[in-house]
Amino acid sequence: MAGNSQRRNRRTANKKGATVGSGGKRRRALEGKGPTPPAEMRKGHVKQRMANARARQAAKRPAPRRGGKGTNELVVGRNPVVEALREGVPASTLYVQQYIDSDDRVREALKLAADRGGIHLMEAPKPELDRMTNGLNHQGLVLQVPPYEYAHPEDLSAAAFDDGEDPLIVALDGVTDPRNLGAVVRSVSAFGGHGVVVPERRAAGMTAGAWKTSAGTAARTPVARATNLTRALEAYQKAGLTVIGLAADGDVELQDLEVLDGPVVIVVGSEGKGLSRLVGETCDLRVRIPMPGGAESLNAGVAAGVVLYEAARRRA
Repeated sequence: MAGNSQRRNRRTANKKGATVGSGGKRRRALEGKGPTPPAEMRKGHVKQRMANARARQAAKRPAPRRGGKGTNELVVGRNPVVEALREGVPASTLYVQQYIDSDDRVREALKLAADRGGIHLMEAPKPELDRMTNGLNHQGLVLQVPPYEYAHPEDLSAAAFDDGEDPLIVALDGVTDPRNLGAVVRSVSAFGGHGVVVPERRAAGMTAGAWKTSAGTAARTPVARATNLTRALEAYQKAGLTVIGLAADGDVELQDLEVLDGPVVIVVGSEGKGLSRLVGETCDLRVRIPMPGGAESLNAGVAAGVVLYEAARRRA
């Protein structure tokens, strides 16, 4: 009809083209968003709300004391958390900061925790993680390690005798570095020993650091805690074990020691002070490791490894 071409909003072309470009939005919309995160990490999910509530309750409790008896331990920071999970350190909960900037370490920590099973994933606000860690630089990741279950010293010798074997036990006197303890546990496992004894006070315990240094052997090598190390050694003597103390001024050299193929306890002191007076007096024999190179001493982990190798060689 004449004049219709002047009507408002009348389409005069057969096809309507886009007047504004998409700017690549349609292409980006087709890209994947990666794997679906765990329910505890999904915003608004009921499991996330429950995890947040548990995290708030945990944050209100007093912060655990490191190395204390019967307390949890916290591994703090992205690298330490990932390393602890890689080494199989026992863990109960992995705390992840809300709205964290995810990188390869965060993703690996989440995957390792999920693959192992039994580790709760909890998302918590940064202020709560700050309170839990007493202001340490946690980088958004905190791993809770449950208390280690120590054996009784007499359990180590009893288990060896029950298996028809002569006990081979290492006792540490005044060793305060958890890495040395972990190294000793690893050596005991490697050379067929039956366990490690540590004092309850002023000594390293089975922390996450000791677990990592043990390279997983702490899962199969028991560690016992003695209220009084001297009395524990005396109990071993009554059970028929020979107590050998390592000392730089020992009366017997290692190659001349003839009791290593029987039931023995090898006592290793700290690198600086060596054996304490009472422990040294309790030992049946004081043994020195010959060092032609002229070094004054070896650290506890190396010294224990040398004597354990000699014991394993003679028992073979």
